[in-house]
Amino acid sequence: MTQRPVLVVLFDGVQSLDVTGPVEVFAGASHLTSGGDPYPIRTASLDGAPVRTRSGLCLAADGALADAPPPHTLLVPGGEGSLDPDPRLVDWLRVHAPRAERLVSVCTGAVLLARAGLLDGRRATTHWAFCDHLARTHPEVDVDPDPIFVRDGNLATSAGVTAGIDLALALVEEDLGRDAALTIARHLVVFLRRPGNQAQFSAQLAAQTARREPLREVQQFITEHPSADLSVDALAGRARLSPRHFARAFQAETGTTPGRYVERVRLEHARRLLEDTGRGVHEVARASGYGTPEAMRRAFLKALGTAPAEYRRRFHAPAPSR
Repeated sequence: MTQRPVLVVLFDGVQSLDVTGPVEVFAGASHLTSGGDPYPIRTASLDGAPVRTRSGLCLAADGALADAPPPHTLLVPGGEGSLDPDPRLVDWLRVHAPRAERLVSVCTGAVLLARAGLLDGRRATTHWAFCDHLARTHPEVDVDPDPIFVRDGNLATSAGVTAGIDLALALVEEDLGRDAALTIARHLVVFLRRPGNQAQFSAQLAAQTARREPLREVQQFITEHPSADLSVDALAGRARLSPRHFARAFQAETGTTPGRYVERVRLEHARRLLEDTGRGVHEVARASGYGTPEAMRRAFLKALGTAPAEYRRRFHAPAPSR
């Protein structure tokens, strides 16, 4: 059996779920296989001492980082301690992290990797609240604030906290197959459905809520009627504003253009129908405002890199057995 040793970096102020979530996924794989453990797990802190997590829990390390053998997968969690790290930890990562075959971060662990120069020229994500910080302090990093996780070669970075579980499941699926990952997900009572490029927020949460009542009503109308005429002219009429004034006011108050907001809502609506219903692609396209399956296909390929039929194949929720 191929073994892929996992080394989890510990430090004071770490987010406990950034550690335990992925660890439970990797550990779950050992219960599915015979003849060996596919993911031997080791935790290590700078001096091998226990660390205090952000929530106050105490985690015991298996040893010191200096004594840890080179892993296949190096996992760097986030938490407050990653934002003001011990310089020795940054130095260790700068020297040793490139030796790992797979480098993984959870939440603000990406900020720690960036400080070590390990994200230069790479595409990465982190917790939504720190994406601007990462992009501002490390402009050499290609920060994508939307996905729950991002793959760039042997680098995998994930968004906040529970997204680390999604990423770990995706890695298990890549290594051991979908059945193994699905079994682990069922044991953990989580979905094996969220693709890496699923947004950290829904369209409604990603955009700000407009301050003025007419614009808030327009936002609500878009959400509830994705198949309606949602052109700028039509929406401006609902808001009782000129199209130019409406477009400017909408972007000023929500942080996005009307067209982009409509695109996100329609894509989210179509994805939900493909995931949760058995409605045909033609019907989903009409119900989501695309009009034709080809128009929906182009939108899916642009935003998700996959066609609607393939998206459904991977993420459709099977009907519960009776």
